[in-house]
Parts: sequence; structure tokens; C-alpha cells
Amino acid sequence: MSNRETATKTTTGLSEKGLKAGSVGLIGAVVIGVSCIAPAYTLTAALGPTVSEVGVHLPAIFLVGFIPMLLVALGYRELNNAMPDAGTSFTWASRAFGPWLGWMGGWGLIAATIIVLSNLAAVAVDFFYLMLAQVFSNDSLADLTTVLPLNIATTLVFIAGACWISYRGMETTKTFQYVLVAFQLLVLGWFAIAAFAHVANGTAFDATAIQADWFNPFAVESFSQFAAGVSLSIFIFWGWDVTLTMNEETKNPEKTPGRAATVTVVVIMVIYMTVSLATLAFAGIGTEGLGAGNPENQGSIFAVLAGPVMGPFAILMSLAILSSSAASLQSTFVSPARTLLSMGHYKALPKSFGKISPTYKSPSYATIAAAIAAAAFYVITRTLSENALWDTITALGMMICFYYGITALACVWYFHAEAFHGIRSFLFKFLAPLVGGVILLVMFFKTAYDSMDPDYGSGSNIAGLGLVFILGAGVILLGAVLMLIMNWRHPEFFKGQVLSRASQPYNP
Repeated sequence: MSNRETATKTTTGLSEKGLKAGSVGLIGAVVIGVSCIAPAYTLTAALGPTVSEVGVHLPAIFLVGFIPMLLVALGYRELNNAMPDAGTSFTWASRAFGPWLGWMGGWGLIAATIIVLSNLAAVAVDFFYLMLAQVFSNDSLADLTTVLPLNIATTLVFIAGACWISYRGMETTKTFQYVLVAFQLLVLGWFAIAAFAHVANGTAFDATAIQADWFNPFAVESFSQFAAGVSLSIFIFWGWDVTLTMNEETKNPEKTPGRAATVTVVVIMVIYMTVSLATLAFAGIGTEGLGAGNPENQGSIFAVLAGPVMGPFAILMSLAILSSSAASLQSTFVSPARTLLSMGHYKALPKSFGKISPTYKSPSYATIAAAIAAAAFYVITRTLSENALWDTITALGMMICFYYGITALACVWYFHAEAFHGIRSFLFKFLAPLVGGVILLVMFFKTAYDSMDPDYGSGSNIAGLGLVFILGAGVILLGAVLMLIMNWRHPEFFKGQVLSRASQPYNP
């Protein structure tokens, strides 16, 4: 019996949505996955703050953070093998736990990606004006991003452009991503090689020899630093699951998306490790000058180091970060659009969300809806307060842990009948997703608790309760309210009449 026949036999209730099948292969899926994570942007924003916490043990923290992401990715792969469906977290949690928890899992994914879309657009705009300042040797051009009306207008243009590319389907998305991802990886490789060359030539700022102890997680001094490592992983590795939301558009949908997710996580790990080692070896962890521990360098460490490391080619790093955020902005549209599509298709949302473009075979209504939501979120939060915008970005970690954790445990429950029949089933369908899911759900509750502190994030608070907690909990509560409204208007989904709860039978 073929994989497709087996999947059809064991996934009653699932159905195709009209997306263009077979349009993305393994390499294309990995490229889009890498793009969604945005390594150039993520590294320039994350390296400095992490070094300030853990010093030279940055590689060890990356390893600690890598583990739960890989474990969860393995569980996602097993779910996709059995149920290739564009709804991913929404569909799989609905099949394992029922419609209520499934709906909230889908909401967690949608809310997190909508927030990140607005953030990525804002970052792209910042680096766009920085690039103009470098090209025209006019520092005042970089300050244009602080002019609120101009900033908002430019951000909306970036969102509209990314939406247009996404609307045109996976073929256009794939072509766009090949160019931008290749460019940012080329520049990151250039930076790493140049940094190591400076170390070898004795021209590094603070040449620091790489030691085995840097890679030892047990050398990290405290549990709080371990927790910081897991929290960091939520942000620096998040986005690999976009490869799964393309499963109805990939070649060999039962296998390719899961393999792409695993490969994406490993590739990103290699990129992060190489560039972070080059940065530490060149700049050291000092708190002055070009040191990676200098608080003044933490906003964008590559903006500080690109000149000393790459010389006259430093502008390429600004272009790489701009392309990284722009590429991620576009590829990130894939996940919420296809989740909204699936929720509309299975009547968990109004049926208009289930519309497909007859020309491009893409989620037409859902893609535009995601763009409008991201634009509205940015305009509202940016107008009210920049603190509100960035605190909401911090709060999205709660939502990421929430829906990753639910989906990982959905794998454990869905396959519980066969979990102990063979080593492979035990490792990949039970142990890996169980450990990964529990870690992330623990982090969800820990982040929720910590964020109640009024000093958490920007330090903004309402009645002594941290703004990060209020925003994070508020977004999740908003999802619960919308779910109740959908239950009132579309009760058939919540009664299990459309997407039925099921468990994978064991077939020895």
C-alpha cells in the first residue's frame, strides 16, 4: 500500500483545498524554511544580548536551545507523514484532542505570525533607510525611519509587496526566496571567513581562541542561563514549521515537508554556530569598543562589526539584513495564510477564508486577510506606543510555546496506540515530541509568570501588572472569545461533524 493510500485510509475527515500540488521540492522547502527564520536578521539582533548573559558559552546555549526545536520538529514530521494537511497545528490538534484545543492551536500560530509579520516589516524599513544612508553617505537618511507617518507608510508598502508575492503562489515565492536567501547566506559566510582571517593575521579586535569548554552545556553557570537558552531558541529557531504548512503543495507531501523541517533546523544550527564562533573569535566578549558584550552593540552587532571585519564591503551586510527581513516577511505569509485557509475549509472560520485563487492556486482571501491584520496591528501598536509594539513581540514567545507544545503533545496522543511497538515509534512518535512539548509548555507557563513582573520587557505596566503579560494573555484570551463566536455561528465544526477526532490505529 502506498504512503498516499495509507494516509487516506487513516485520516478520515481530511480533504484537499485546491492548492497547487507538487510545486515545491525538498530544496525549495528548505530555502523557504531558512528564509522564514531569517538568520542574518536574527543573528544581528540576538548575538549581543545572549553574549551579555552567557559570555563565551554562546555555542553551548545554542546547543541547549536547539534540542527542544529538533525534538518538536521530529514530532511534526511524524504527524505530517500520517496527515499531510496545510492546517498543521490546527488540523493535527483537532484530530488528536478535538475541535476546541485544535482551534486554539491554530489561533496561536496565526497570532504569532501576524505579530511577527508586522515586526519584520518594521525591521525591513529600518534597514532600508540605513541602506539609503550608506549608499548616499548621508546619515540623516537613516533617521527618516523615526518620522512616524513616513515609517508607517513605508511599512505598509513592504507588507503589501510581500502579500502580492505570496498571493501569486509558491512558484513566485520560491523564485524570490532563492535569490534573497542565497545572498544573505553568501554575506554571512563572507563575514565569518573574514573574521577568522583577521584572527589568523593578528588584526582582530580581541582575538579569542575557541575552546572546547564553549560547547559544554554543563559549563553554563546557572539554571537561569539554561532557561535563557531555551527562551532564546524560541526566537532564533522559530519559523521552520513553515515547511509543513506547504505540505499540500510539495512533491511527495507525506515525506518532503517533514524532511525539510528537520534539514532546516540543522542547517540553521550550522549557520548560527559558524557565525557566532567567528564573532566571538574576532571581537571577544568585552564590554567596551567592538566587544560582543558591549551594551551599545546589542541592538545590531553586525552594524558595528561589519566595517572592521569586511572593510569597504560592509554595506553588503546591511543589504543582507534588509534582504533577510524582507525575505522572511514574504515567506512568513505562508503559514498564517494556509492555516486560515484550512480553518475556513473545515468551517472553523467563515467559508470565505477557504477561497483559492483560480489563477495562482494560492489562498487568496486568507493571504489578503493576513496582510490586513498585520498592517492594522502595526499601525495601532506603533501609533499608541513603541513600547506596546516591542512588548507584544516579546509576548509572542508565549504563543509560540503554546502552539508548538500543543502540536508536539498531539503527536504523542495521536500515536499512543503504537508508541511502544518498535524503537522508531517510541523515539519519534512518543519520546521526542513528549520531551520537546513538555519543555515548551513549561517555558510557556514560566514566561507567563515572569512577564507579570512590571519590570519585564520595556518596563511598562498597568496597575502593577507587566504589559508583556497583559498583551500575551490578552491575545490568547481574544482567541478564546473568537472561538466562542465561531462556535455560535459555525457549530458543526465544534461538534466534530467536519473534522473528526481520531487516533492512529496500530497496524503491526
